[in-house]
Amino acid sequence: MNELLDALAPFVGRICGPIALGHGADASQEALIAIFKSLKTLRAPEAVWGWARTIAVREAVRVARDRRTVPAELADLPQRGDPQLETEIGDVLRRLSPEHRAVLVLRDLEGYSESEAAALLAIEVGTVKSRLHRARRTFREVWSE
Repeated sequence: MNELLDALAPFVGRICGPIALGHGADASQEALIAIFKSLKTLRAPEAVWGWARTIAVREAVRVARDRRTVPAELADLPQRGDPQLETEIGDVLRRLSPEHRAVLVLRDLEGYSESEAAALLAIEVGTVKSRLHRARRTFREVWSE
Protein backbone atom coordinates (compact mmCIF):
# COMPACT_ATOMS: atom_id res chain seq x y z
CA MET A 1 0.00 0.00 0.00
CA ASN A 2 2.80 2.41 0.93
CA GLU A 3 4.60 1.73 -2.35
CA LEU A 4 1.47 2.50 -4.34
CA LEU A 5 0.80 5.74 -2.50
CA ASP A 6 4.47 6.73 -2.83
CA ALA A 7 4.24 6.15 -6.58
CA LEU A 8 0.98 8.11 -6.88
CA ALA A 9 1.97 11.09 -4.70
CA PRO A 10 4.05 13.02 -7.31
CA PHE A 11 1.41 12.39 -9.98
CA VAL A 12 -1.38 13.61 -7.70
CA GLY A 13 0.70 16.65 -6.72
CA ARG A 14 1.28 17.57 -10.37
CA ILE A 15 -2.48 17.51 -10.96
CA CYS A 16 -3.55 19.30 -7.76
CA GLY A 17 -0.92 22.05 -7.69
CA PRO A 18 -1.99 24.15 -10.67
CA ILE A 19 -5.69 23.75 -9.86
CA ALA A 20 -5.65 24.43 -6.11
CA LEU A 21 -2.75 26.92 -6.35
CA GLY A 22 -1.41 27.73 -2.89
CA HIS A 23 -3.47 24.91 -1.46
CA GLY A 24 -2.05 22.28 -3.80
CA ALA A 25 -0.38 20.37 -0.98
CA ASP A 26 -3.65 20.25 0.95
CA ALA A 27 -5.53 19.09 -2.14
CA SER A 28 -2.90 16.43 -2.80
CA GLN A 29 -3.18 15.18 0.75
CA GLU A 30 -6.97 15.07 0.57
CA ALA A 31 -6.79 13.23 -2.75
CA LEU A 32 -4.32 10.66 -1.40
CA ILE A 33 -6.53 10.09 1.63
CA ALA A 34 -9.55 9.59 -0.63
CA ILE A 35 -7.55 7.20 -2.80
CA PHE A 36 -6.42 5.21 0.22
CA LYS A 37 -9.93 5.01 1.71
CA SER A 38 -11.59 3.90 -1.51
CA LEU A 39 -8.84 1.70 -2.94
CA LYS A 40 -10.86 -1.42 -2.16
CA THR A 41 -13.58 -0.18 -4.53
CA LEU A 42 -11.19 -0.09 -7.51
CA ARG A 43 -12.44 -2.86 -9.79
CA ALA A 44 -9.69 -2.79 -12.42
CA PRO A 45 -6.19 -2.42 -10.94
CA GLU A 46 -4.79 -1.48 -14.35
CA ALA A 47 -6.96 1.67 -14.25
CA VAL A 48 -5.39 3.00 -11.05
CA TRP A 49 -3.71 6.01 -12.72
CA GLY A 50 -6.90 7.25 -14.41
CA TRP A 51 -8.91 6.57 -11.28
CA ALA A 52 -6.39 8.49 -9.13
CA ARG A 53 -6.35 11.36 -11.64
CA THR A 54 -10.14 11.68 -11.41
CA ILE A 55 -10.00 11.81 -7.62
CA ALA A 56 -7.13 14.33 -7.69
CA VAL A 57 -8.95 16.70 -10.03
CA ARG A 58 -12.15 16.59 -8.01
CA GLU A 59 -10.33 17.14 -4.71
CA ALA A 60 -8.25 19.99 -6.14
CA VAL A 61 -11.35 21.79 -7.41
CA ARG A 62 -13.12 21.23 -4.08
CA VAL A 63 -10.19 22.50 -2.02
CA ALA A 64 -9.68 25.51 -4.31
CA ARG A 65 -13.37 26.37 -4.11
CA ASP A 66 -13.47 25.97 -0.31
CA ARG A 67 -10.33 28.07 0.25
CA ARG A 68 -10.79 30.58 -2.52
CA THR A 69 -10.18 33.60 -0.32
CA VAL A 70 -6.50 32.93 0.39
CA PRO A 71 -4.64 31.92 -2.77
CA ALA A 72 -1.14 32.26 -1.27
CA GLU A 73 1.05 31.42 -4.23
CA LEU A 74 1.09 29.35 -7.36
CA ALA A 75 2.10 25.76 -6.73
CA ASP A 76 4.84 24.18 -8.82
CA LEU A 77 4.14 24.29 -12.52
CA PRO A 78 6.36 22.44 -14.95
CA GLN A 79 9.62 24.32 -15.45
CA ARG A 80 9.45 25.79 -18.93
CA GLY A 81 11.97 28.53 -19.45
CA ASP A 82 12.06 31.87 -17.72
CA PRO A 83 11.07 31.89 -14.02
CA GLN A 84 9.69 35.41 -14.37
CA LEU A 85 7.34 34.24 -17.10
CA GLU A 86 6.13 31.40 -14.89
CA THR A 87 5.45 33.88 -12.09
CA GLU A 88 3.44 36.09 -14.42
CA ILE A 89 1.45 33.11 -15.69
CA GLY A 90 0.80 32.11 -12.09
CA ASP A 91 -0.51 35.58 -11.31
CA VAL A 92 -2.94 35.35 -14.21
CA LEU A 93 -4.05 31.82 -13.24
CA ARG A 94 -4.70 32.99 -9.70
CA ARG A 95 -7.41 35.30 -11.02
CA LEU A 96 -9.36 32.45 -12.61
CA SER A 97 -11.96 30.39 -10.79
CA PRO A 98 -10.97 26.86 -9.73
CA GLU A 99 -13.30 25.42 -12.37
CA HIS A 100 -11.61 27.44 -15.12
CA ARG A 101 -8.14 26.58 -13.84
CA ALA A 102 -9.12 22.90 -13.84
CA VAL A 103 -10.11 22.86 -17.51
CA LEU A 104 -7.00 24.84 -18.49
CA VAL A 105 -4.73 22.47 -16.60
CA LEU A 106 -6.36 19.38 -18.03
CA ARG A 107 -6.47 20.66 -21.62
CA ASP A 108 -3.40 22.87 -21.95
CA LEU A 109 -0.94 21.43 -19.43
CA GLU A 110 -1.91 17.76 -19.30
CA GLY A 111 -3.11 17.52 -22.92
CA TYR A 112 -6.43 15.76 -22.34
CA SER A 113 -9.23 16.02 -24.87
CA GLU A 114 -12.43 17.87 -24.07
CA SER A 115 -14.31 14.61 -23.60
CA GLU A 116 -11.58 13.25 -21.28
CA ALA A 117 -11.63 16.47 -19.26
CA ALA A 118 -15.43 16.27 -19.06
CA ALA A 119 -15.24 12.73 -17.73
CA LEU A 120 -12.60 13.68 -15.15
CA LEU A 121 -14.59 16.68 -13.94
CA ALA A 122 -17.94 14.84 -14.13
CA ILE A 123 -19.48 17.53 -16.32
CA GLU A 124 -20.81 17.68 -19.88
CA VAL A 125 -18.46 18.20 -22.82
CA GLY A 126 -20.33 21.40 -23.67
CA THR A 127 -19.61 22.71 -20.19
CA VAL A 128 -15.90 21.97 -20.66
CA LYS A 129 -15.95 23.82 -23.98
CA SER A 130 -17.67 26.88 -22.55
CA ARG A 131 -15.44 26.98 -19.45
CA LEU A 132 -12.36 26.55 -21.59
CA HIS A 133 -13.46 29.36 -23.90
CA ARG A 134 -14.15 31.69 -20.97
CA ALA A 135 -10.95 30.71 -19.18
CA ARG A 136 -8.81 31.34 -22.25
CA ARG A 137 -10.57 34.63 -22.97
CA THR A 138 -10.11 35.79 -19.38
CA PHE A 139 -6.50 34.64 -19.41
CA ARG A 140 -5.83 36.66 -22.59
CA GLU A 141 -7.57 39.75 -21.18
CA VAL A 142 -5.69 39.68 -17.89
CA TRP A 143 -2.41 38.85 -19.64
CA SER A 144 -2.69 41.86 -21.94
CA GLU A 145 -3.35 44.34 -19.09
